[in-house]
Amino acid sequence: MASNRRAFLAATAAGALTAVPAAAAPAPRRPHPLPASASPDPGEPPRTARTALGELLAGNQRYAAGRPRHPHDTPARQHLLAEAQHPFAVVVGCIDSRVPPELVFDQGLGDLLCIRTAGEVLDEAVLGSVQYGVAELGIPLVLVLGHERCGAVAATLEHLRTGAPVTGHLRRLVDGILPAARRTRALPGDWAEHTLRAHTARVRDSLRTDPAFGSARIEAARFDLDTGLVSLLP
Repeated sequence: MASNRRAFLAATAAGALTAVPAAAAPAPRRPHPLPASASPDPGEPPRTARTALGELLAGNQRYAAGRPRHPHDTPARQHLLAEAQHPFAVVVGCIDSRVPPELVFDQGLGDLLCIRTAGEVLDEAVLGSVQYGVAELGIPLVLVLGHERCGAVAATLEHLRTGAPVTGHLRRLVDGILPAARRTRALPGDWAEHTLRAHTARVRDSLRTDPAFGSARIEAARFDLDTGLVSLLP
């Protein structure tokens, strides 16, 4: 682990965000089709963004169907990882206790590099952590994972509806989600759902425009609390 520690200290923080507007296009709630490229060997980590995404979606289908494998959860795995880590995907997700990425994607110890903030709001610490995964660990895939009924989204909409002040550090979260909320306010239908989709896509697009992550494929997805299914966002 000494080499990882030195690499982390050498990594530089990513630049400021460049937000790219994203449309809040509606999408049906159904399982995303499993790519044929899903890794067939649970002991061999995916080496490309395509196989990494396939492995995540395959694991989510197991989770949603109530048939998780709980891979890589053994003392032998723990001892193996004591020397070095080789996660195959970075997941930028929400702190919501109902959306733990390792469970949602049925992955195990050492498989995912998870970075969680309320509402997937970005800051320099998050960006530096993503860069560490991509540039230093060579992770090929970054997935931004939003979810329905997000408390940070609800707080942002309540602020816009009532004008109530946002206190303390919560202001940073609301400010991060406000652009998506304002952009979707006039759309018909569920404002919270529109905001969730637009914000998650906006975070994805901000990461895509950052040269620090140019070697990775960056996608966005929505987690459905009712079904347990993850669907990719356009």
